Order: sequence, then C-alpha cells, then structure tokens
Amino acid sequence: MRGSPLFLCLFSMSCWVNLMPTAGDKIFHLGTCRVSMSMTEIRAGFTAIKANIQSRDPIRTLSILSHPHSLHKIKSSDRCCMAHQLFTFYMDKVFKHCRTEDSFVNRKISSIANSFLSARRKLGQCHEQNNCVCGEESTEKFKQILANYEGLNVTSAAMKSLGELDILLDWMEKSR
Repeated sequence: MRGSPLFLCLFSMSCWVNLMPTAGDKIFHLGTCRVSMSMTEIRAGFTAIKANIQSRDPIRTLSILSHPHSLHKIKSSDRCCMAHQLFTFYMDKVFKHCRTEDSFVNRKISSIANSFLSARRKLGQCHEQNNCVCGEESTEKFKQILANYEGLNVTSAAMKSLGELDILLDWMEKSR
C-alpha cells in the first residue's frame, strides 16, 4: 500500500492535465456550456483552403450563415443550442459533401472536421447535462440556415457553407 498515495497523485495529475486546454486552445462560453477548441489550427487550415473553396461557389448573392438572420444576434442563453446545431449541421451535411480532386484541400477539410467532431462531442455532453433548451430565436435562425442550404444542390450548398466557415468562427470567438 506504500505506492497508493503516489499512484493517486499521478492519476489525479493525469486527469487534471487531460481536462486542461492544450496550447493554442481557446475556451468558448456558449450559454451554459464551455468548449475548448484549437482555433489557431482551425483558422490556419481554413485559411489555406479558403480561396480554393470559395472559387467553387457559383452563387455569390446568397449566404447560408449570414444576413438577414445573423448569428451575432443570437442571445447568449441560446448560444449553446445554436452551437450544437451548427456543429451537427457541419458534421452531418457539410463536411461529408466537401470532396475535391485536390488531396491537400481534402486533408485540410478532414482536419477541420475532426476538430468539429471533438467539439461537438464535448458540446453535446454539456448540452444534455445542462438541458440547454433552444429558444425561438435560435430555432428560427437554424431553420433559415437549413432552408438556405436545402435551396441549393448538395455539393454547392456544402462548398458554400464551408466557404462561410469564417462567419461561424468569428461568432464563436465573440462568444469567449
């Protein structure tokens, strides 16, 4: 039993380190939920492919994520719900339809998708534990996003949504 206190100490430190955000991670306060993400990594990946992705967008007059129902107008109490819906939207509808002939672009998309998957898991757990309820405002905004998305063919809508990722990232960074 002499090793027990040392083992307990090491185990506690290990758990504590795993809960701490890694270098470059930022903690986002989304309503009652907090999620850490490496925005530096996501932004770098997106910046590397942004011009390529946006050049594939044939319809420049329509936005899926912005005006007139801007994300920035979402109340702080609805941010958890909205973020959870948006991460699910990107995982289920956007990333799976964003494949190009360029392997570099595909790797960057995959890297961003992996970051979103991790954040969605964390946010989903918090969403369930805190019983985040979607308010009318976030529900209506998300319906508008889906309507904008579904008004286009799947590939165009996915590329447009990926090309607008900076709108989502800016919204999240204002949630800090």
